[in-house]
Amino acid sequence: MSPSSGQRKHVPQRSCVICRRVLPKRDLTRIVISQGEGLILDSSGKLAGRGAYLCERLSCWESAAHGDALGKVLSYRLTDKDRQVIASHGVEQRPHLINDSIHD
Repeated sequence: MSPSSGQRKHVPQRSCVICRRVLPKRDLTRIVISQGEGLILDSSGKLAGRGAYLCERLSCWESAAHGDALGKVLSYRLTDKDRQVIASHGVEQRPHLINDSIHD
């Protein structure tokens, strides 16, 4: 059946590795560990490598940058440079990220 004949199209779901909320894959940012390149923010969601997802909550980006949960999920030891990439992405996206105090 096609989606136009009354059946809804499947929407892939993923969970944020920090807060564990399950959301549509498109609403999350994928972080990939790629051989030779290390940590990459994968906006396409299709890069090869071990990946994990973060939601739009600012606290999740801060926890990922400063904690160990993301590294454990990726089976990868985050370097200071990796943590800086994650933290700077959170700062750059701050106007678009959700402040937890407003949406909890």
